[in-house]
Amino acid sequence: MKVAFLGTGLMGLPMAQRLLEANVEVIAYNRTPEKLEPLKAAGAEVVTRPYQAISAAECSILMLSNAAAIYSVLLSDRSWQSVAGRSIIQMGTITPTESKEIRDAVVAAGGEYIEAPVLGSTPEVKDGKLIVMVGAHQEQYQRHLELFQHFSPEPLLVGPVGTAAALKLALNQLIASMTTAFALSVGFAQRQGVSVDLFMYILRQSALYAPTFDKKLQRMLDSNYANPNFSTKHLMKDIDLFIDEAKSTSLNLSGVEGVRDIIDTAMKMSLSDADYSSIFSAINSSTDGA
Repeated sequence: MKVAFLGTGLMGLPMAQRLLEANVEVIAYNRTPEKLEPLKAAGAEVVTRPYQAISAAECSILMLSNAAAIYSVLLSDRSWQSVAGRSIIQMGTITPTESKEIRDAVVAAGGEYIEAPVLGSTPEVKDGKLIVMVGAHQEQYQRHLELFQHFSPEPLLVGPVGTAAALKLALNQLIASMTTAFALSVGFAQRQGVSVDLFMYILRQSALYAPTFDKKLQRMLDSNYANPNFSTKHLMKDIDLFIDEAKSTSLNLSGVEGVRDIIDTAMKMSLSDADYSSIFSAINSSTDGA
């Protein structure tokens, strides 16, 4: 099987590299050609136009930043004509509404569409331990299962297109809200003269504990947000997607809107490209380094 990989950013690059390591033929495209050099060195075929990748492969994986980027790639040059008879697998984070609209367009062009967003970051990619959530028909899921297993030990069929996209947004909302709540509690403990070590000792013994707290704690205490696995700006994008999609429900969104305000503050502090644990600085700027 030859797989087209479109989008080789922070997550896309190691995902494509993992396919190459498994001896899967990869033909890669990126809107920034320089980002393809590591894949070319690893044996991937690289192209300068998306249609060249799509037409040359049985299936195309899209790991692009948003729906606008997906449309830009699929509609550019002769890409749309290349979709006929091909499988388009969308693995980025977009809304359920956007995913269904892209599915309808791909099907109308004669292709098939599957959504398969992932939970995890670059360490999980390299270990093959991403959580892959698939929105597709059972037959489509089974036909592409071997491909998904390069990224995850147990790819999960969630339901039809839209359900996996919704699940991914629900989980990313939780990432933002949990990290914000944790940062606030750490900052409060510091300001009250409570040892962070003691706070964490109690927290780790309780039902409140989540492993992500320890993953982000030292970054927060050191104000070290370099080399992110997931940036503040990408978390902001996902929260905006969640809020936009959830507005059609009867849910009370005041809590996540408050979280969004804090992430926005971090963005205004020039922390857009920093690790999202920079939320701590947006909440506790006067206690940084304490």
